[in-house]
Amino acid sequence: MKKLLLCAAVASAFVGMHAYADEPKPETDSTFNIAAASEYRYRGISQSRMQPALQGGWDYTNNVHGYYVGTWLSTINWTKDAGGGGEYEWDMYAGKRGEFGDGMSYDVGMLAYLYPGSGLDTVPGFAAAYTNELYAQIGMGPVYVKYSRSITNLFAYPDSRGSGYLDIGANLEMSDGYTLNLHVGHQSVRNTGPASYSDWKIGVTKEVNGVNLSLALIGTNANKAVYYTPEGKFTGKSSLVLTAVKTF
Repeated sequence: MKKLLLCAAVASAFVGMHAYADEPKPETDSTFNIAAASEYRYRGISQSRMQPALQGGWDYTNNVHGYYVGTWLSTINWTKDAGGGGEYEWDMYAGKRGEFGDGMSYDVGMLAYLYPGSGLDTVPGFAAAYTNELYAQIGMGPVYVKYSRSITNLFAYPDSRGSGYLDIGANLEMSDGYTLNLHVGHQSVRNTGPASYSDWKIGVTKEVNGVNLSLALIGTNANKAVYYTPEGKFTGKSSLVLTAVKTF
């Protein structure tokens, strides 16, 4: 569940910070990105059974009005681990971002997570895997606060509509082109208390030869009796995750 949307956003930001940073932005931007990750983590939980993942997406932005749309895909394992099928996640999103006074920014939109072929709605104890969320973010310089709320069941949990995720983070520029990425979050799963948990991340990002590399230590306090693979491995355990993103 992506979000390596964050990686894609960071990648786009780095590309824009090249030697042409002082040139005016075009009226619209259309970019593609491809990525390889040592593991696909979303909100601290492994979506790929702690195995490597391939990812890619497309983004279109109207720089004049701040509107954007995009799509993103990643290989996954969690739907099969839950007893269903499917081998990839397909996200679609749209929103509007902009600025208002004193360096503050905003970003509001909707994100749809699709899991073709998952069939989890036919598995006892599960609802359909697809999820729709609304989100709103406020930023002040490198610091941001974002809240997402599901308007459907959340990732196959029955009766979980109205679940929320609070995301607080900062992306701090350092010397030699490095960016320090800090994040803490809390996922609340409605009517399924044991599934709620908090997560955190400490990472660095740097562009190397046109490829944006990120290395992050990610962990959670998730319930080991809820988040595990068929082999009994805890999918919320602390882990180093390496991701390489190329935007063009």
